[in-house]
Amino acid sequence: MCPHGGPLIDACRQECLWGAELKKSQRLRGVTGAALAVVIGSAGLVAVGTPAAYAATPSDEVAKLPISSFGAMVVDSAHERVYVTDGGKGSDASQVLVYNFQGQRVGSLATDKPVSGMALSADGATLHVSQSNRMLKFDTETQTRTGATFAPYDVTCGRDVALAGGKTWFTETPYSDSYCDRVDNTTWLHQVVDTSSVQTGWSAAGRLKLEAGPEAPDRLVMGQAAAGDKANPFLTTFDASGETLVRGPQRRFADADGKGALDLKDIAQSADGKRIAVADAAYGTRLLDAADLADAPTGYQPLPAGAKSSAVAFSGDGKYVARGAAASGSTPDLLIQPADPAEGTTPIEFAFESELDGARVVPQGLGWAKDGSRLFAVTASGSQHWLHVIKPPAAQYDSRFTGTLGTSPATPVVGEPLGIRGRLELDGPAPAEPVKVVAVRKDAEGTQEVAAARVAADGSFTVLDVPDRLGEATYTLRFLGDVTHRPAEDVTLTVDVAKAPTSIELTAPAEATRAGGVEITGKLAGQGRALPSGIALKVTRTDRFGTTGELTSASVAADGTFRIKDLPNKRGRTLYEVSYDGDALHTASAARATVKITG
Repeated sequence: MCPHGGPLIDACRQECLWGAELKKSQRLRGVTGAALAVVIGSAGLVAVGTPAAYAATPSDEVAKLPISSFGAMVVDSAHERVYVTDGGKGSDASQVLVYNFQGQRVGSLATDKPVSGMALSADGATLHVSQSNRMLKFDTETQTRTGATFAPYDVTCGRDVALAGGKTWFTETPYSDSYCDRVDNTTWLHQVVDTSSVQTGWSAAGRLKLEAGPEAPDRLVMGQAAAGDKANPFLTTFDASGETLVRGPQRRFADADGKGALDLKDIAQSADGKRIAVADAAYGTRLLDAADLADAPTGYQPLPAGAKSSAVAFSGDGKYVARGAAASGSTPDLLIQPADPAEGTTPIEFAFESELDGARVVPQGLGWAKDGSRLFAVTASGSQHWLHVIKPPAAQYDSRFTGTLGTSPATPVVGEPLGIRGRLELDGPAPAEPVKVVAVRKDAEGTQEVAAARVAADGSFTVLDVPDRLGEATYTLRFLGDVTHRPAEDVTLTVDVAKAPTSIELTAPAEATRAGGVEITGKLAGQGRALPSGIALKVTRTDRFGTTGELTSASVAADGTFRIKDLPNKRGRTLYEVSYDGDALHTASAARATVKITG
């Protein structure tokens, strides 16, 4: 039982929230080597600097998908399989990628043409796959094809597929490429009947998205995903229990001024079938009453500023909802929280911001294991895609940067190592593995990642960098969290990067004669980047009467050495000065030597 108050209430509430299933998942989190999976807390997840955010440990991995585009993902909990299609174009043979629940690729299902949408039968025995000219069936136990149904040819737009009322439904977008999302392109809804497909008579402009599932087995949800800038897309439901579809409530979302129109990316039904969640890129996550599509009495809190909703999924056990988004930088792309918004628990947030694990959650890219123990997320960065296997943590604790940041040296110079010293404080248990602080440098040339620094047991760390540009540079330091600690709020430090210093060393005789002359040797040295070749040093001579004259310049060899020879014409103390004017990255310097001239 969780207590009703006291200092342990937050941790205990989280423990109760995620439950025994997640204790089991934490025992399984040692996924390394060939096991291409990531437990919440992997390097593939970078958390943002908010009290609710979460990130992963760098020892875990994420599966890189061999696809350049994304079609659909289906989670088969009965056989612990995840199916992914690439939504490819053209006419070549393709395949459905098959992964296990640890994120390892375990096979593929061959198709004759490019594939897009998929749906799993209610009993999990059959996977329905849409290729460009057929609707295919695969036995999920044997992983073999068991049937094919003709479907109107789809060149590039792809189909959505759903099973409702024991029947298979799919969309048809007849034109290709730029027509897929246009308002003058009609998309039809079809039903598979025996070995053929039948047009239902329902259609819309632009694309259609479908959603159904075991939560409400006779309900088919259809939404208009794209239909031009001036359209007011709809969402509607159908009763699919009979021979023909019976339409239920319908809703459009724009107001009288045309504002607030739906930008549909994904649809999900709650485990009890009473709620429908909509990923609306223009609004966020809409939570609707399934009976009439009105807004639910209590909705989810807004997504973080700058995040556009792209996906939504309820866990089959009814406990959780995952909300995916497209966001830049460290703005969260994924939130996991209780499915009931009235519970008020702060979401755990994730940001994907690496070219090694994706930069956003793709539309329709979320799916749960039925028992809620794992969330599968497909992320993308450009044309690259990744599969994340996420296990929600039982509890998290705060972290923070303390004190002020310092630098060594105090004045950074271009081309020389710079150490930024600080301290990180972690609440709760000590981390299972050493944690790291990451940093970026922003200067006039842009933003550059800096190597991460390991945090010592006492919380101290030193981030090392070699600034390569003069002028102001701002360092942003981040702790991205681990399996038990939330990220710390970012800290910044701005420094002025100066020219690297140079120095001249001279070796001169104490005395010399006018007849024998003076020979002085020396060396020019510089910090930072290597000094340019062909340097000529200025040499002056000042006699005891104060008369100064400029001598022949001294050429500097590749190793920095130089030699000066002079025949002075006056006796007495004579001052020789050797100077370097500096360059774009190095300061000027000078050195003096006094020689007593006799004879």
